[in-house]
Amino acid sequence: MYKCTYNSPLGEIYLTSNGRELTGLAIKGQPIPKAEIEYNENLEIFDLTKKWLDEYFSGKKPKIKVPIKLEGTEFRKQVWKILLKIPYGETITYGDIAKEIANKRHIKRMSAQAIGGAVGHNPISIIVPCHRVIGSDGSLTGYAGGIHLKKELLKIEKN
Repeated sequence: MYKCTYNSPLGEIYLTSNGRELTGLAIKGQPIPKAEIEYNENLEIFDLTKKWLDEYFSGKKPKIKVPIKLEGTEFRKQVWKILLKIPYGETITYGDIAKEIANKRHIKRMSAQAIGGAVGHNPISIIVPCHRVIGSDGSLTGYAGGIHLKKELLKIEKN
C-alpha cells in the first residue's frame, strides 16, 4: 500500500493506493488508514487522482476516470455503488438510497440510519460523492470531516 498527500483549498487530502487503483481519499479530519503504508508521490494513480482533484477544485466536473477499489461489506459496497451514480451538482437523500436498497433486496424497507452508517464509512471521499447525500428535509447531515466540508464541496459543484 502507498500513500501521498494533495494540498486542496479545503486542506490537506490523503490518498492511498494499492499501486494500481485508488483505495482511499480523505480530507484532513476524516478517518485515514492506520496501517503501515509507504509514502510514494510517484505513482501514476496518484498523478491521475491529483489531475481529477485539480479539475474538481477548479469548479469543473472532472472528465478523468480514476480507477478505484472499494473495500467493505457487501452492504456498504451496494450503498457506495449508488453514491457513484449521483450526478455532479445534484443531491439525494438517505431515504432515497434506503428505498433503492430495499427494492434491490426485495424487502419492505431499509433503515436510513443503516444507510448513513454505510455512507459514513466511504473510504474514497469526493470521488465517491458521499457529500451529495442529504437529510429528507434537505438538511446537511452527517459528514465524516464535518458539515463545513460538506457545504464547501456542494458549493464547489454549484458554480
